Amino acid sequence: MSGLPTRLRSLLFAPAVRPDLVAKTPTAGADLVAVDLEDATPVVAKSAARGELAGLVASVIDRAAVAVRVNDPSTEWFEDDIGALPDGLAAILVPKIETVDGLDHVRAVLESTGRSGLAVIAGLETALGVADARSLVCHPVVGAAYFGAEDFIADMGGVRTATNHEVAFARSQVALAGRLARRPVLDQVVADFRDDDRSRRENEEARAMGYAGKLCIHPAQVTIANDVFTPSADEIDRAARLLAAYEEAAAGGIAAIDFEGQMVDEPVAAQARRLLTLAEPR
Repeated sequence: MSGLPTRLRSLLFAPAVRPDLVAKTPTAGADLVAVDLEDATPVVAKSAARGELAGLVASVIDRAAVAVRVNDPSTEWFEDDIGALPDGLAAILVPKIETVDGLDHVRAVLESTGRSGLAVIAGLETALGVADARSLVCHPVVGAAYFGAEDFIADMGGVRTATNHEVAFARSQVALAGRLARRPVLDQVVADFRDDDRSRRENEEARAMGYAGKLCIHPAQVTIANDVFTPSADEIDRAARLLAAYEEAAAGGIAAIDFEGQMVDEPVAAQARRLLTLAEPR
């Protein structure tokens, strides 16, 4: 999808009912800012927030890539949210996606309102959405996706913990779906935005799992996400040296080498190539 930023290390939410916070979002340095009409906007304020949406987006669109999170397609607010979307958005986030038919409906509403080219970031945050993640992320209207742990556990009737053990399978399922669809996926929010240690740990877990970036609800989380999802100078240097040594050996007919005490063969070399691709200027 052409509107999406070329990298999605961080997506920062700001409530549509807090114009003061929306105005500050560009200073955080997130790859994408999302004005939130869904969870961060109470029912009694949804209509008013929708009416202010164009002005909110206009206040930041010249300083950041901007998206809007609309209410989910099963709600009474969805179609009005789509109708209120201003021009110039990078994407829309559509939460609680569960079925291909639901995505077909999203596409039809976008087309009927003249917004057929707008990229959709699909929220996979229910039991059904996670179970069918591959078919959903592969849908042609989807440009990216995210995993929502809080809604997923609420739907499961489970208990949310700091260990993330209860969402280990679901996180992996969404990451795998993203890889198979060749679309970026974003990892769950850390609700305790004061816990920098947990935020860094979850970002490192997400990067290791193949996620492209992290959902953020506070500017401090953006700093951590951008840092973790940007390869360090040491990582880049080691990957370049590893590839040079491996390719020299491969040219001589040797398929595996010892590089600084690590056995390197083609899968390890492929990881190094991907890291160097991530490090390229955007």
